[in-house]
Amino acid sequence: MSDGARIVAVAPADLTPALVEQIDAIFFEASGRSFTSAFERAAFRERWLGRYLQGGTDVVLLALDAGGAAAGYLIGALEDPAEQERFADITYFRAGFRDLCRHYPAHLHINLAPAFRNRGLGARLIAAFAARAAEAGAPGLHVVTARSARNVRFYSRCGLAEQGHTLWKGGEVAFLAMDLRGEQKNKTTGS
Repeated sequence: MSDGARIVAVAPADLTPALVEQIDAIFFEASGRSFTSAFERAAFRERWLGRYLQGGTDVVLLALDAGGAAAGYLIGALEDPAEQERFADITYFRAGFRDLCRHYPAHLHINLAPAFRNRGLGARLIAAFAARAAEAGAPGLHVVTARSARNVRFYSRCGLAEQGHTLWKGGEVAFLAMDLRGEQKNKTTGS
């Protein structure tokens, strides 16, 4: 099925205020959360989106519709989050998933506008990120999500498999990974 969108890599410095606003709208809609304060909302955005828009080796891929508006995005880091201070607030990287992060260091966050879901666009974004991560020399990539979340099936269809799980903030999260060297490892950890 054609989604009518094109995928472009954008340097964080080249994101226009209009595109950032569109990314934010997709991000908050996809989160399904309500916030008790502007501070809580800003902290949530910084943790799961903002820190990836600072540059460095981070990747920003946008899916743009025919009119040039954001239909979705994938943001990712190419380096091991367990070894970066900026991710110290996400404790599962250094606790339950430290060894897995060494094998699958690149990680991503992806969201699509509702009108562009279930059309193959998310899989195209993940494939584009996997190609960039492999080109940069990352041996593997991962995503962390709630173990019981609906999106686990999506990630599985995209070639990511559960390599471990742990408890975090009262729930169980899964480490889903893809080996970029051609061989999928089947290493499971538990909590």
